[in-house]
Amino acid sequence: QVHLVESGGGLVQPGGSLRLSCAASGSFFSINAMGWYRQAPGKQRELVATITSGAITNYADSVKGRFTISRDNPKNTLYLQMNGLKPEDTAVYYCNARAEITLLRQDDYWGQGTQVTVSS
Repeated sequence: QVHLVESGGGLVQPGGSLRLSCAASGSFFSINAMGWYRQAPGKQRELVATITSGAITNYADSVKGRFTISRDNPKNTLYLQMNGLKPEDTAVYYCNARAEITLLRQDDYWGQGTQVTVSS
């Protein structure tokens, strides 16, 4: 299994910056991809950004140019640098890992989430 712990959320003013971290631990063969998702009140959980083990990234249109996803593969740690934050970025941000527990079994794991609030 994979245990994910997010950190770095908080309250920030519009235009401010925040850096989220996600540390993965547990028993698994490899983590193929990791990503950040978010869910605001009354909305479905949505993709923010993903990154593969080969460092291929994908971003939601709403965050392109403002957010940067990165990972430290040896440490199995994921990061999300958020700049130019807007009130519409307010949500609970979740870390996701797609891991191979064995070569024959692949599962998705989720952290508990960290609250990001953008308000003046």
